[in-house]
Formats: sequence, C-alpha cells, structure tokens
Amino acid sequence: MEIEFFVQPGADEEWHRHWIAERFRWYTEVLGLRPENLRTRELPQSELAHYSKATTEIEYHFPSKGWAEIEGIANRTDYDLRQHSRESGKELTYFDEENNEHVTPFVIEPSVGVDRLVLVCLIDAYHEEEVRGEKRVVLKLRPELAPYKVAIFPLLRNRPELVALAKGIANSLRPQVTVWYDDTASIGRLYRRQDEIGTPYCITVDVDTLDDNAVTIRDRDSMEQIRIPIAQVVDWFRAKLPRG
Repeated sequence: MEIEFFVQPGADEEWHRHWIAERFRWYTEVLGLRPENLRTRELPQSELAHYSKATTEIEYHFPSKGWAEIEGIANRTDYDLRQHSRESGKELTYFDEENNEHVTPFVIEPSVGVDRLVLVCLIDAYHEEEVRGEKRVVLKLRPELAPYKVAIFPLLRNRPELVALAKGIANSLRPQVTVWYDDTASIGRLYRRQDEIGTPYCITVDVDTLDDNAVTIRDRDSMEQIRIPIAQVVDWFRAKLPRG
C-alpha cells in the first residue's frame, strides 16, 4: 500500500525527511513495535531506482534472517507526473499563483508491503514466558490490533445463573468493543487461549458475583486481576479501550 504525496519542487527534501520520521513513529507509537527492532537505512546511489532522488528504507530485525526492508520512502521528484503527461498527452501541472507559473509537483512515496507488515506485527508481539513452571504463549498486540478486545467466561458452565450473567455482560459490551464469550474449558485454559490470540482483557463471572454483583477483570500482559461492580464494566472498558 502506498501514499502519493505531492509537494512543491524545492520543498521535497524537507517533506521526505518528514515522512521518514512520521512512518517510523507510526510503527512504534501506533502499531506498538519495539524500537530496538526497527531502523532506517538511506540507500546509497548504487541502489537507487532510476526515478529516485533519494530513498530511505525502514527495516525490521527478523529472528530468522536479520534486518530486512518492510517499507521504502522514496523521493520520486516529478518523474511520475512527467511520464503520465507524456503517455496521456495531458498536462499534469498546477498553477502557482504566488510565482505566476505552472508547476509539475514532486512526489514523496511511502510504500509498504501489507503481508510483511502483518507478519512483523505478529512476530514483534509474540512472547513465550514461564508461569508457575509452564510455558505461557502470549501475543502482546496493541489493543487496537487485537481481534477481540474482551473475553468473558462464567467460572462454571453448569450454573445457568452464571452463564446468563456472563452473556448479559457480553451483550452490553458488544456495541462498544469486539467480545468473545467462551465456556468450553477450565478458567486456566480459557485464559491461555485468549493470551495466544492477543485479547487484552478477560472477565470472569464467578460464584461470588451472585452475592456482590462484581466481576474479575484480568490484564493479559501483567496477569493482574481487579474486581469491579457489573454496573461499572461498560464505562471501565469504554475508558480503557478503543472503540471497535
């Protein structure tokens, strides 16, 4: 996927630097990739494409093959529009009123491979830990990227009242976030399933819920648990998670 960003000739180098910084920030601050696994590399003249005035690659350190490109940000000058104009016979310029002249814009082009990007997000989020003598696999995705934001379990699936409460909470959350309901295994196994697919939070409805109208919320990364009233659950997640 690509961006064709049109700029004034003469301002192209400044905008090229801007897009290099902005794309690197997107990987670290938006996707949450670890900065130590990323670097930029300015291509030497011998590696530049014929249309490129300058190209900088963003590289990721893959466990299997080391540093490899995931994105290129190229200063393509006016090559693209000149070629289109030549082949189409149409002028692709704009009139610069300030300088009273027709100008062919330069193009700054960030270009990233989508399949590589998905792979990088999965690799960077994948962790193996030892918890109480057992291996825990956890996908530490940014909540924005997690397929499900919340998973909800009744502690005992043979207690209809717990199942009904859990399903009710799930339904109340679905207008806000993506929710997964599960009652097909023990609570420990259910937690592990959600850890492996990157679900940030799990809610457990247990026997005590029938008395205190509260549920347990577990954090994926720290595995810490808190207990809050059912009446506060929707607002708690609305404040914690992006909508979706």
